[in-house]
Amino acid sequence: MPFEIERKFLVAGDGWRVDADSGSIIRQAYLANTGKMSLRIRTRDSRATLTMKSAGMGISRLEFEYDIPLDHATALMELREGSIIEKRRHLLPWYGLTWEIDVFQGENDGLVVAEIELPHEDHGFPLPSWIGAEISGDPRYSNASLCKRPFSRWGEAPAGERVADPEM
Repeated sequence: MPFEIERKFLVAGDGWRVDADSGSIIRQAYLANTGKMSLRIRTRDSRATLTMKSAGMGISRLEFEYDIPLDHATALMELREGSIIEKRRHLLPWYGLTWEIDVFQGENDGLVVAEIELPHEDHGFPLPSWIGAEISGDPRYSNASLCKRPFSRWGEAPAGERVADPEM
C-alpha cells in the first residue's frame, strides 16, 4: 500500500535558502475533501497529477498519485472547491532525506512550511536551525484547509461567526 509518512514544520528564518534549489511553481486545487479523503489536482512545471489521500493517521496516510495530461488538470481545476493554492517549492537534501520548503503565494502569502517525508514513523533526523514549530497535526496548515481558509484570512472570523466587540 502506498503510504506517505510526513512531518511538517513552520520555517523560522531564511537559513535554508543557502543550500536549497531555486524551486518550482506548484498550483493545486481540491475537487473533494470529505474528511475521510481528499482529491487533489496539481501542476508542477509541465507535469500534472491527480492525487487521492486518506485522512491522516498520525503522521501517516494513504496516498495514490497518477500523472494526467496538463490540459485535463487545467480543466479539472475549474471544478475545484475553494481557491487555488500557489507556492514555490524548494528542495533541500538533508541526511539522506529531502526537505520540501513551500513558500506560499497569493492568498497564503507570508506562510512558509517545511515538510520532510520519512521511510517510517520512528525515523529520527536532526532538525536544522531554521525549523520552527511542528505543525504535523494542525489541520489549519493542510493545503486542503488553506484553499478554503487562506492564511491571509486567519485574523478574520469564519463565515457565520461573530467577532467579539473589543469595547464590551
